[in-house]
Amino acid sequence: MAAISSVFTIARVAEMLGEDEDLLHEVSLDMEPEDGVLWIYGVGGEEVLAFTAFGIENLRDLIPLYKKPVPRP
Repeated sequence: MAAISSVFTIARVAEMLGEDEDLLHEVSLDMEPEDGVLWIYGVGGEEVLAFTAFGIENLRDLIPLYKKPVPRP
């Protein structure tokens, strides 16, 4: 596996995929670091959710599962 050379913030990924950040955050809750999701910590307690290129591909696969319409009785 190649070394990770860059990551994309959740805001950038939302823009790239044309999706809502809240949806991406919800999807990321079911992902592990091995799936390409990680947290970046900055000064003053700043925290940003970020994704590797592999993580973005995983998001693309998972998003439809979260967007399925709820069946009506």
